[in-house]
Amino acid sequence: MFSYRHAFHAGNHADVLKHAILVQILDYFNRKDAPYWVIDTHAGAGLYALDGAWAGQSGEVVDGLDRLLGASRPPALVARYLRAVQDFNPDGVANHYPGSPALALHAMRTRDKLRLFELHPTEIEVLEDTLQQLGSSRRQVAIAREDGFAGLKRLLPPPTRRGIILIDPSYEDKRDYRHTLQAVRDGLERFASGCFAIWYPLVQRVQAHEMARALERLPVEWLHATLTVRKPAADGLGLHGSGMFIVNPPWTLHEELRAALPWMEKTLAQDEHARHSLEISTPRRTADQTAVPNRPAARSNHPASGRPITQKRSPSRK
Repeated sequence: MFSYRHAFHAGNHADVLKHAILVQILDYFNRKDAPYWVIDTHAGAGLYALDGAWAGQSGEVVDGLDRLLGASRPPALVARYLRAVQDFNPDGVANHYPGSPALALHAMRTRDKLRLFELHPTEIEVLEDTLQQLGSSRRQVAIAREDGFAGLKRLLPPPTRRGIILIDPSYEDKRDYRHTLQAVRDGLERFASGCFAIWYPLVQRVQAHEMARALERLPVEWLHATLTVRKPAADGLGLHGSGMFIVNPPWTLHEELRAALPWMEKTLAQDEHARHSLEISTPRRTADQTAVPNRPAARSNHPASGRPITQKRSPSRK
């Protein structure tokens, strides 16, 4: 829907959960020399100004990323995510928030490929400019102004037979729940070993719960994490949490989330109703889940720079 702009929600608690998990998956894929593809079905603008008109107006980052900055002893999964955000804020002040395309490009090696879909006419223009400024090449990155659900079909399986598929529509259109489920089913028929990362909102819509239960019935290995930060609103509106469903997850992700989710729940809680959950299917290793040396991930596009982000934006923003 063209009315939706992710900049309004950039850096909120849902982004924290989604992107912390995405960074871990990217890091894991980088531990093998074999190249891989990242496919993002709903890419957005790529990079967001947290002191800009959209994010600055909503102030949702205050109850998301801002709560993590300066918090004591973040677990490994969160610390890795914060280092990635830091690379986009070399002056130490968190003024820019990287979306999924920027985080993917940040982590990928030059031999890996990034394929992005975005329908919003303004968002795709910003995305193109952003990736150009970040130094992407046409050989590595391709952007299509197309419905990501439809476009995904022609890209699977990727030539490398290694890939991460991120599916995170806005879900403002209720049909997105059905389309997401079908995209995963179709995708697994074409690319059974692919790592599918599905984000969804915890809202008072029956479709959200039905989709999650349907995903859990898939005959594949999966991991399902949710983070609730507050009690649902009395009027039924608003986002009180979010979930990430990972098909063919890295074998290391479960233990990292076991350590991270309680800390994230405590740090991001807005009231006493904050909760988290973590479920997995019966373990079954795939080719990409064999043990590999725990060496640092290669970062070819954005070398780490600057000091740690310990400062927030001006308190007058909110």
